[in-house]
Amino acid sequence: MWARSRLLLITSRARGLDGKSTSIQEFITYDPAVCRDGENVENCERLMQEHQVRRIPVVDKENHVIGIVAQADLALKDKPERVHRTVAEISRTTRPSIVAA
Repeated sequence: MWARSRLLLITSRARGLDGKSTSIQEFITYDPAVCRDGENVENCERLMQEHQVRRIPVVDKENHVIGIVAQADLALKDKPERVHRTVAEISRTTRPSIVAA
């Protein structure tokens, strides 16, 4: 819970929002990429890479969330070369970095 709370705090401050008065709706993704119950790990990794996310909700046939696959789960159970590729894609920069003068 601490890591998520810390992320919300950092994001709030970066957006210039007050963490005490800002609604959680500011941070909700209403149409996230999801994996279906029973899907293979490769598809989940591909979605993480495409959407550059470290966690993917897993849903059942009624679209109810039944779990979450995290990058850490892959690191513990998947082949190192696949984990490396997924981490690299998730972490790649999509816009130019700002260089301090």
